[in-house]
Amino acid sequence: MEAEHPHSAERYALSGSVKDFAQPIGPDLPGRTQPFLEWQQARRSVSLWSYCRSTQAAPHTWCGAHADDGTPHFGINLASQDYLGLSAHPAVVEAARNAMYAYGTHSAGSAVLMGVTHAGLELEEALCDFMRMEHAVLFPTGWAAGYGVIQGLIRADDHVVIDEKAHACLQQGAQSATRNIRRFNHLDVVAVEQKLAAIRAGDTRGAILVVTESLFSMDADTPDLASLQRTCTAYGATLLVDVAHDLGATGVEGCGAVGEQGMLGRIDLLMGSFSKTFASNGGFVLTHSRAIKEYLRFFASTHIFSNALSAPQAAAVLAALGIVRSPEGAGRRHALAARAVQLRAALATAGLTCLGNRSPIVPVRLADEALARLIARALPMHDVIANLVEYPGVPLGEARLRLQLMATHTPDQIRRAAEGIAAAHDVAMKQRQQVRL
Repeated sequence: MEAEHPHSAERYALSGSVKDFAQPIGPDLPGRTQPFLEWQQARRSVSLWSYCRSTQAAPHTWCGAHADDGTPHFGINLASQDYLGLSAHPAVVEAARNAMYAYGTHSAGSAVLMGVTHAGLELEEALCDFMRMEHAVLFPTGWAAGYGVIQGLIRADDHVVIDEKAHACLQQGAQSATRNIRRFNHLDVVAVEQKLAAIRAGDTRGAILVVTESLFSMDADTPDLASLQRTCTAYGATLLVDVAHDLGATGVEGCGAVGEQGMLGRIDLLMGSFSKTFASNGGFVLTHSRAIKEYLRFFASTHIFSNALSAPQAAAVLAALGIVRSPEGAGRRHALAARAVQLRAALATAGLTCLGNRSPIVPVRLADEALARLIARALPMHDVIANLVEYPGVPLGEARLRLQLMATHTPDQIRRAAEGIAAAHDVAMKQRQQVRL
């Protein structure tokens, strides 16, 4: 009898994906979820499960993390969404603390039923001024904003035309609202126009919502927003842009791609999240229409049927926004851009492929899920903490590291991180060759 291959445990842990367990069948809910747990446990047993880690302090550029089995590791932190490094900024912490003492720890109600605080109203006004819009609606999370704006406005006979790589909250919001969903090839404005023409040829009454992002978080690229808005206007469609990942972190004044493309105040609908640059949970929708604002407040389920953004959260965002708009914020964006250029250059020199353009996000394309898992396992041994992204975050065969930078990273940390990622890649390549799948 042939002896068991010494890498059989790793072979199983390196094979398959979450997609294999996405459609379980059978009447026993606990029983039919058991295979997924067993696959997870197989990956944990050989240190190939890199998800659901925890931290015990603020997300600094060097931090400690614990695997979900409690195993600790330390390293240069490229895994946190804190692009300007404001989550532990003294002014932001003080603002949240003062609001907590003044208002308590939470809003204690839906925004429709007295959950709104004065801090929230101040934040709405500040966001509108920042982005040259007229009305704002706050949500408890960015996900709730993306889902709620589509679910709240679109009805069964309407149409959604959406970038194939748009965030899950936007995709699921569309799916909850209508069956008339058309996905277009990533960033393809010509395809958008073709789809709008086809829709209007058969339907002049239904609303059309075109959905994209200003910075795609898995690919670090940006659409032509001006062309999209012109196209939408020509066909009587409404453009919704998710600005979660670049707002505050890029652009001369921190207005992201919207500002860089001269589109401040000129896009129909903006939505975003406070969790990337603004040191808090929460989300928002911005519009020029008072009617849309009032409609969303009562028909976006994630707004009316959820507790409102708390005063400490709103105060933290306000303080962060004040920094974003200050000379200090400009300096932090400059440092962030410099670190992005440095990291991309160092990884390219090491032979690794970085996707997209300069931004706080540096996606490193690995493709092979098995290789990607081996790299993720090796990273802590080289003092790097980074996120592995597999399906469903990206399509099968498109695994990658999503490296996320902070303005507070030092040039030396970036140099050491790039060296560590390259070394982990070399180790993983050798291990991948030894394990036959």
